[in-house]
Amino acid sequence: MKAIISDIHGNLEALQAVLEDIKSNSINEIYCLGDIVGYGPNPRECVDLVIEHCAVTILGNHDQGALFDPEGFNAGAERAIFWTRKMLESGDPVNNERRWEFLGERPRMHRDDNFMFVHGSARNPLNEYVFPEDVCIQSKMERIFALVDQYCFQGHTHIPGVFTDDYGFKSPEEINFEHTLDQRKTLINVGSVGQPRNGDSRSSYVILDGQKVSFKRVEYDLEITAQKIYDEQDLDDYLGDRLRSGK
Repeated sequence: MKAIISDIHGNLEALQAVLEDIKSNSINEIYCLGDIVGYGPNPRECVDLVIEHCAVTILGNHDQGALFDPEGFNAGAERAIFWTRKMLESGDPVNNERRWEFLGERPRMHRDDNFMFVHGSARNPLNEYVFPEDVCIQSKMERIFALVDQYCFQGHTHIPGVFTDDYGFKSPEEINFEHTLDQRKTLINVGSVGQPRNGDSRSSYVILDGQKVSFKRVEYDLEITAQKIYDEQDLDDYLGDRLRSGK
């Protein structure tokens, strides 16, 4: 069994709660699909926990934005990533260097046999969003599925669910939070640990056990995270507000 997490976004309280839930399920292998940082108030602590606990970590677009100049970010996200960079540059120099090296060495894709792991999509691992409504854009889905051998796990949209190569999408609620991988090519979005956007404020991740994918929801004390954001003038208040709405 392995746990697959994504889009932590500097939310320490959410990451700690998810790691505890993973531990309670007796899982000791964790894959992270990127965006450890960005938006949230604890980038250093989140990078440290990912280094400690994750066997595989993929580069996310916010991780790259912290490393280099952000591209395509809205004003609030850009301010947050520059603040994140400042946090990663402050503090103990030895730990700073370790964190920067770790982020800088992250791959954009990882493969295990017929399983692919990316942040965005098989076509553009770093930046392409695949939203549920994209099943109506057959040309887009055809091009993405053509690059998938069998199964692809991804994040980036913060919206969990299952895409199949008959151009269908099912949310976790529609499948009772479980999906069995079959012969169809399948994309699995694992949702977001630190900033859910599917109307559910709880953290989201998945457990892969053989061919069975289980979607997990984990509660955490989001008011602590929100208050940290409100207390930091370089982080927009809406980044705390949206934690409550899950949007």
